[in-house]
Amino acid sequence: MAIRKNKPIDLQADMKYLEDTMYVISGKWKMKIILALICGSKRYREIAKAVPNITFRMLSKELKQLEQNKLISRTVTMDNMIQYEITGYAQTLAPTIIEMIKWGKEHRENIKN
Repeated sequence: MAIRKNKPIDLQADMKYLEDTMYVISGKWKMKIILALICGSKRYREIAKAVPNITFRMLSKELKQLEQNKLISRTVTMDNMIQYEITGYAQTLAPTIIEMIKWGKEHRENIKN
């Protein structure tokens, strides 16, 4: 059993939790969509503009999956406009996303040398 900050790791259980996390947020687009919505609620086309190269079909699919996993909410306004926003539950991913951005920046610097 490995040790993490003086706490034992249950590798089998932790592997399962990691699989669960990866299932929910993995893929090319989900984290990008979440990042776009962390910056504020957006309409469908605004999300499409914020996430480079995503197709409308893929955006629809990803938004549905994120909504099913309670990471975003979809609201129809009085004038039949649809707004998407990140949920409080998904806000807990913000520190992880920030760390991933930092790591990516450092990684680019490391491989340049």
